Amino acid sequence: MTLQDWINGAGGLVADIVGVLIIAALLVFFWGLVKFIAKAGDEKAVGDGKNFMIWGLISLFVMVTVWGLVKFIGGELGIGQGSSIPLRR
Repeated sequence: MTLQDWINGAGGLVADIVGVLIIAALLVFFWGLVKFIAKAGDEKAVGDGKNFMIWGLISLFVMVTVWGLVKFIGGELGIGQGSSIPLRR
């Protein structure tokens, strides 16, 4: 197994983890929305729902911003996204 295989495997693992984190952030946001709507009479539950929605949105914003920066920097440096890294032998 070469170094390039390890790098490609790590890149695939990171891509999978990021996908799971984005889904988790969406679920946190929607869970907060459900708590906010379902428990409209309970002030503590409404506050908890707002906090869940805020943190879900913040996490989504951070992940999408970092993803955009990586794409932009990769494009400016001519590094293809999702391609393998050419190693000199």
